[in-house]
Amino acid sequence: MTNSITQSPLHTYRRYLEEGVLAYQYSPAAGRAVFYPRVICPYTGSDALEWRVSGGYGVIHAITEIAPKNGESYHVALIDMDEGFRLMSNVLPSSGCSPAIGMRVRAEIVRLGDDKLPNPVFRVEDDHDA
Repeated sequence: MTNSITQSPLHTYRRYLEEGVLAYQYSPAAGRAVFYPRVICPYTGSDALEWRVSGGYGVIHAITEIAPKNGESYHVALIDMDEGFRLMSNVLPSSGCSPAIGMRVRAEIVRLGDDKLPNPVFRVEDDHDA
């Protein structure tokens, strides 16, 4: 197979984040989403991957609270996105409710950490039964 990639998948993913959107790859051969961005589909071995933009909504699959000795606690979760991929990210406080497994969340792109690169983070949707 001839691979026509001119930029690394990570570079393309970060470019989308810079534009304020969460993107993922889709494998037509497998008929499913692919995430974390990569060169080859992990399901078929095909290099024919398409970029798509996520609607930004998902459900908390698993969650834990991190409580550092010197700092504020925060939540890290596995999020099952509506498009069929899963990612790990922070869940930010929202409307005073604690995030839990099964809650609907929506993505926001924010700049975190010392490097200030854009990253997807999530907030619990106000309507938990959406």
